[in-house]
Amino acid sequence: MDVIQKELQSRKAEIRTEMEALFKVNMKRTDWDVPEANDNEAAKILAAILQEVLDEIKVDVVAGKYDYY
Repeated sequence: MDVIQKELQSRKAEIRTEMEALFKVNMKRTDWDVPEANDNEAAKILAAILQEVLDEIKVDVVAGKYDYY
């Protein structure tokens, strides 16, 4: 395992916690803004939005956008 892998592996739990926090805060905001919202539907839509952004980031990574970040 190289240095980058070790570093990110050591922060994996932190990264996961941050992603879950992003999801949860947006679920709460949806409940506040739309009290009658179907939480399951909101969760599916939010997960799809987050996945869309991750997919865009992956494309940017392959294109070299972060090579000299």
